[in-house]
Amino acid sequence: MKVLFIGGTGNISTACVNRALSKGMEVTLVTRGQRPSPWGERVTMLQADRHNLAAMSRIASDTRYDVVANFIGFVPSDIEGDIAAFSGNAGQYVYISSASAYQKPVGHYMITESTPLANPFWEYSRNKIACEERLMRAYRETQFPITIVRPSYTYGETWVPCGVGGQGYTVVDRMRRGVPVISHGDGQALWVMTANTDFAVGFVGLFGKSQAIGEAFHITSDEVLTWDEIYRTIGRAAGVTPDIIHIGSDFIAAVEPSWGPGLWGDKAHSVAFDNSKLKRVVPEYLATTSFYEGMVRSMAWFDADPARRGVSAQSNATMDRIISLYQQALANV
Repeated sequence: MKVLFIGGTGNISTACVNRALSKGMEVTLVTRGQRPSPWGERVTMLQADRHNLAAMSRIASDTRYDVVANFIGFVPSDIEGDIAAFSGNAGQYVYISSASAYQKPVGHYMITESTPLANPFWEYSRNKIACEERLMRAYRETQFPITIVRPSYTYGETWVPCGVGGQGYTVVDRMRRGVPVISHGDGQALWVMTANTDFAVGFVGLFGKSQAIGEAFHITSDEVLTWDEIYRTIGRAAGVTPDIIHIGSDFIAAVEPSWGPGLWGDKAHSVAFDNSKLKRVVPEYLATTSFYEGMVRSMAWFDADPARRGVSAQSNATMDRIISLYQQALANV
């Protein structure tokens, strides 16, 4: 099977390339050439501007791919050229959307693929919805062979998930220094963290499946944790007990407006995902990596080289400011 990845060196896509190679697939990547290939001659690397229709059309006409997987489509214009280039030149086009596209506030705690798509809070999610709608229209009108995949929070060994302040080592640094970390709301909202290696099993498992054409699937773990449990698990893997402070999402957004959409449009809501649709099409799918196991791997990666333990001064300063203002407000009650 010949597979073309548009983008393939990111957090999720790298794991998917590895999975495809392990299944004996012939893999080609279209990238900007800004990251070195970790696969050597096992993967064909094509350097191109994915927004250049002429370049993408040449790639599409040179080889007919069984699967084209797009990891870097964020607005409809990002995928419009792909529809033109790969119509008739690909057996399947797999688009990475986002589980944040599901209705917010949630109408039911258990999310299925039939849950409505609507997010008034986050432009990122609305753009993903617009991309999905455009691709589904292409499927209805011209039989463009679309499969939509919606990941939720998917992490790899180089990531440490965080609800407030961004992924990376910063939250671990705060924990290890005994500095408070912010858990939004009362910390009891439910969330799902998925290891990228588990995600890749479901993602690559959809390749070449005729029953996946014209369909959407989310791919997540079945392990559901509160945000407080998430932070305590990170701390346990890091060898510390975190100092957790609860601050309302509306207060966080008032102090740092840029953090509001990602909370109100995503992480402030309890979510759990029914993966039964995926498992019917990809029977081998099972998320086997617990969040604790994943965080142990992440800590081992960060601790193996001090140069990897980068800390965001901006995120640190913003969190400190939010905490300080919140504590001042409490003192004045």
